[in-house]
Amino acid sequence: MHPDLPQTLGDAAVAVLTTADASAKAQLSRAAAVAWASGALSFTFPTPPPARPARPARPELLLPRDMPKRRQGGTSGNRAALLHAVAHIELNAIDLAWDMVARFGAEMPRAFADDWVQIGDDEARHFLLLSDRLKAYDAAYGDLPAHDGLWQAAEVTAGDLMARLAVVPLVLEARGLDVTPDMIERFERFEDPESAATLRIIYEDEVGHVAAGRRWLGDLCEKQGLDPVTTYQDLVRRNFRGALKPPFNVPARDAADFPQEFYEPLSRERLG
Repeated sequence: MHPDLPQTLGDAAVAVLTTADASAKAQLSRAAAVAWASGALSFTFPTPPPARPARPARPELLLPRDMPKRRQGGTSGNRAALLHAVAHIELNAIDLAWDMVARFGAEMPRAFADDWVQIGDDEARHFLLLSDRLKAYDAAYGDLPAHDGLWQAAEVTAGDLMARLAVVPLVLEARGLDVTPDMIERFERFEDPESAATLRIIYEDEVGHVAAGRRWLGDLCEKQGLDPVTTYQDLVRRNFRGALKPPFNVPARDAADFPQEFYEPLSRERLG
């Protein structure tokens, strides 16, 4: 087992969250997933998660409104900037997955932990793949500023599992299903098939992540006698600021058992 891993699932999750170095965080995430799958971690949660995960000194974190505008052209710098932005999303996603485990695992069945440990492993694998692609552009994660808006979704929903499920997998990750195909096509057009292939892996995995969010939100709604569609919409209205922007990737969302009746009405509203 990885030398930095404790012996409980909860403490392993906290260990990932409190690791600042980005590559070390990703490697520890992968090691924790292996340890959980092998039975080396007990299903106990002795330590609460931190309010914010540890992060490296770089990149500089800015408010979303202060981020420089990314150009859409095919220059090497523009492609590196796009890969860097996706890498930042994936690093946040590692922490979001393990915060889900550490914060809510004790109140849920082991199958819930199974899903989010696997998602944490996926996100770590994605980050490491993107780090390798950045090297091809003589770049590294941290070279460019990044926005700090993603963790706000975790802070707003820290006390409510249903709200967390509604916002993180079913708004933020579902948005990835909408925008990633265009990024894949762009890298293919710019004759970078390796980056396109990496983004395709991320895209295909994200279908499963959205499906997990939809499944567990539905399970909680069923246990409480709630309608999942109206419950989802109410949770998003209360906990997400911004807009659900069409066009939506309906086939991919349908593949995640996330039909239009959930999100389409919200696209006509200003949220938050």
